[in-house]
Amino acid sequence: MEEIRHRTVHVNGIDMHVAEKGEEGAPVILFIHGFPELWYSWRHQIEALSALGYRAVAPDLRGYGDTEAPATAAEYTCLHVVGDLVALLDSVAPDQDKVFVVGHDWGAIIAWYLCQFRPDRVKALVNMSVVFNPRNPKRKPLETLKAIYGPDYYVCRFQEPGEIEDEFARFGTETILKEIYSYRNPGPLFLPKGKGFGHSLDAQITLPSWLPEEEFNYYYTKYEKNGFTPKINYYRNIDKNWELTAPWTGSQIKVPVKFIVGDQDLTYNSPGTKEYINKGGFKSNVPFLQEVVVMEGVAHFLNQEKPDEINKHIYDFFQKF
Repeated sequence: MEEIRHRTVHVNGIDMHVAEKGEEGAPVILFIHGFPELWYSWRHQIEALSALGYRAVAPDLRGYGDTEAPATAAEYTCLHVVGDLVALLDSVAPDQDKVFVVGHDWGAIIAWYLCQFRPDRVKALVNMSVVFNPRNPKRKPLETLKAIYGPDYYVCRFQEPGEIEDEFARFGTETILKEIYSYRNPGPLFLPKGKGFGHSLDAQITLPSWLPEEEFNYYYTKYEKNGFTPKINYYRNIDKNWELTAPWTGSQIKVPVKFIVGDQDLTYNSPGTKEYINKGGFKSNVPFLQEVVVMEGVAHFLNQEKPDEINKHIYDFFQKF
């Protein structure tokens, strides 16, 4: 069987690592990972979709894995990251004006931005976990999050440079990653100062059944080498992204979309999300939303927890185009 190919491509001023598999001329699926993940989060989808006639392309986003990590937080805005991906498509699929896109978590947020900024490059989108939230011109996102959840909410705790990294260092990379991957509480994630995820420093965290130790070690090795700061810098640009996207206030997502979420995902259970999905708000902002799938008993990392089902959802949707 053909191996997954790895190469480094110079895009938008940085060196980006990309994993790919599939025939050169086959329709491209661009897979965009989230936090704290890597291209490797799509390993099941890369194998399955390439075997079904697609060319899977899965980069490590800037600051992740084997992709270059710019030094300053200001270099991790949505415009930088979408710019990387457009340049990547120009490099690896210059003959395809439009490609299929799959996103999860922060990758879903970036995929929404890609569809806003460059809908001419996207044939159809399967997005997971994070709904499209239109820009509210009257209130910055961090202000809203603090008002709803308070200062211990994880996004708020990620804002002060160096602070959360020091706390993570006390617990160690292995423990932090295991805590996040095993998190199944559908409620919001709070990280009170100095208390981590609420377990003692020497607590033994059991990995979920979908992530064997050998596969976990791939993540651990990459995070132990490069640290958390570049990845957390995405969160440190939430308000800056809000400022930069003022011209897109009121814009809709105008590509065909399928949205998938687990009913145990903290994102699905955040205040107002179910009503937004079920009462027409989501559809009004994403007019070509064709299907919403809520997977029972599934938490946040659904593409790894239920790979066969996700692979089928992706294949069935993209076969329409």
